[in-house]
Amino acid sequence: MRVIAGIAKGRTLKPVPGKGTRPISDRVKESVFNILRWQVPDSRFLDLFGGTGGVGIEALSRGAEEAVFVEKEPKAVRVLRENLRATHMTGQARVVQEDVFRFLLLANQSVEPADRFDIIYVAPPQYQDLWAKTLIALDGHPLLAPEGIIVAQIFPKEYHALPLEDLVLTDQRKYGSTMLCFYEHHHGLVDPPTE
Repeated sequence: MRVIAGIAKGRTLKPVPGKGTRPISDRVKESVFNILRWQVPDSRFLDLFGGTGGVGIEALSRGAEEAVFVEKEPKAVRVLRENLRATHMTGQARVVQEDVFRFLLLANQSVEPADRFDIIYVAPPQYQDLWAKTLIALDGHPLLAPEGIIVAQIFPKEYHALPLEDLVLTDQRKYGSTMLCFYEHHHGLVDPPTE
């Protein structure tokens, strides 16, 4: 597992011991950032279920202004901080050791326009429907900037349509055992695709 491009290109990232996290493969990560290449520079990036920090660190390496990582597991937080130090990204990063849903609940009560994120990445543990619960929690949430995008990384068999009011599925890509689902605010979209 490594940083693929940008100022930290080639840096190796430590994995979290055990099977509690599922790090993104280099192939999928490269595909994500090819799709998001125009949105990443100067963006604010929120990495929910941060794990090793691989996705947020890649965003920082490619020019994101700031990345916030939310991860509750202590051993994952330790590895995440080590990876930030190894890539010299600590100055642009904030690590929040907290349950994602509590973080979203608290953030909902005090979001200023400057606190909003351009990209929110969601990659929770599999088979618990956490991705769906997170998307539902983010539906209409003020944390997502008006032109922002949410990317959910899931196992393909986990996917199902969600009862969303504000967010709409705008793209979906499958790479072997990984599916990426892209969501945006419905405003401004012409004839958004149905789920």
